[in-house]
Amino acid sequence: MRFCLLIFSLVLAFASPALAHFGMIIPSSSTVMDKAEADLALQISFSHPFARQGMDMAVPEKFGVYQDGKYTDLLSTLREEKIMGSAAFRANYKIARPGVYSFAVEPKPYFEPAEDCFIIHYAKTVVGAFGAEDGWEKPLGLKIEIVPKLRPFANYAGNVFVGQALLDGKPLANAVVEVEALNRGNAHGAPNGYFETQTLYCDENGIFAFGIPWAGWWGFAVLAEGSETMKHEGAEKAVELGATLWLEFVEPMSAKKQAAKQDGSLWKE
Repeated sequence: MRFCLLIFSLVLAFASPALAHFGMIIPSSSTVMDKAEADLALQISFSHPFARQGMDMAVPEKFGVYQDGKYTDLLSTLREEKIMGSAAFRANYKIARPGVYSFAVEPKPYFEPAEDCFIIHYAKTVVGAFGAEDGWEKPLGLKIEIVPKLRPFANYAGNVFVGQALLDGKPLANAVVEVEALNRGNAHGAPNGYFETQTLYCDENGIFAFGIPWAGWWGFAVLAEGSETMKHEGAEKAVELGATLWLEFVEPMSAKKQAAKQDGSLWKE
């Protein structure tokens, strides 16, 4: 009987879809319209966002912000923090003037025993500040990245996100795209493991589209095999490259709440 139970458990384990890995960078807000919102808090982690399973993250290779064609290194601003129970980081950044701010992180390569390869997921998110919205459609020049074709901030739940995957600056044809919601507070349940990660493919030009079913933060990850290998315990291993882009989608504000916001009483509820 014990042997049968063991075999049954192993069958269930192998029958469950593998959890997708997501590099994550989540700011306190995707839009800044007044000074009270200008001091952004950012969380940087490596996790399974829907299942709310964190993974320990080492100090990244790079972390910074792109704005108006300029890059500012923010690596020294990172502070250790536990996110989903695992080692991660936080940072603060004060936005002083109108602009589009693209935050990006390049992690240290992570070896995943279950996949027998290294994983490097370049993560980014975009914040619009004080009414500016020029330049969000431009690539940052990362090794691999998702370039938004829909403005990546100030979006409603139900919008259709369109993006283009680039590898070395060129369209990444027919690449796998994985999509997950950040399941804060376990607000959403999945019927089974298949539903935790939504999967689709880019077309021959690296373009893909996905309709957002509910409000919250949604992550898009495009995957590709790197052209180079890395050594692990003396053996050459493949490298999985990933580009993740995080966007916030919100519910429309009711007329009652809009009026309350204008007279200041919204924040007293």
